[in-house]
Amino acid sequence: MLVRDAMSPVVLTIGPAHTLRHAARLMSGRRIGAAVVLDPDTCGIGILTERDVLNALGRGQDPDLETAHAHVTTDVVFAGPEWTLDQAAAAMVRGGFRHLVVLDGGGVAGIISVRDVLRCWVGAGRTAAPGSAAAVPA
Repeated sequence: MLVRDAMSPVVLTIGPAHTLRHAARLMSGRRIGAAVVLDPDTCGIGILTERDVLNALGRGQDPDLETAHAHVTTDVVFAGPEWTLDQAAAAMVRGGFRHLVVLDGGGVAGIISVRDVLRCWVGAGRTAAPGSAAAVPA
């Protein structure tokens, strides 16, 4: 199965000036764990995750004053829609993150999460990547 088959093509995009509270409210309302941050001044694509918001709050930062720009991950690992789910899962494990922004033709085509990958694998009778210690025969 390919990333394009598992990704969500509907992506929450926010600007760098969004406050953490506003970003958290939008993510919570959509029941998602990440927002793509588009910065028109730098033409950059970043990602703000629930972990970024949680870490800021844990450091005592004010979610009404802190902006996405200050907490966004800009060294994003992008997936292609033609990647396999195994490639996407391996990239997430290597990078220690749970979301990949999917680019197609230079633009954001979607986002895929660990949950999306697992949902597909479980639906196909798999519970882990082949060859992993957690792989369980169907």
